[in-house]
Amino acid sequence: MPTTGEKPGTGDYKCTKCGKVVNLTDDNESLPVCPVCGHKEWVKV
Repeated sequence: MPTTGEKPGTGDYKCTKCGKVVNLTDDNESLPVCPVCGHKEWVKV
């Protein structure tokens, strides 16, 4: 499960706590802290 700070590659990632989806558009982009709830675990969708 990807976490904040990791660079898992391009695509959509959903926060495992609140469901917020973020989109990474660059392979060098890191996953953020969830902007809605502050959670740090994501799942690729």
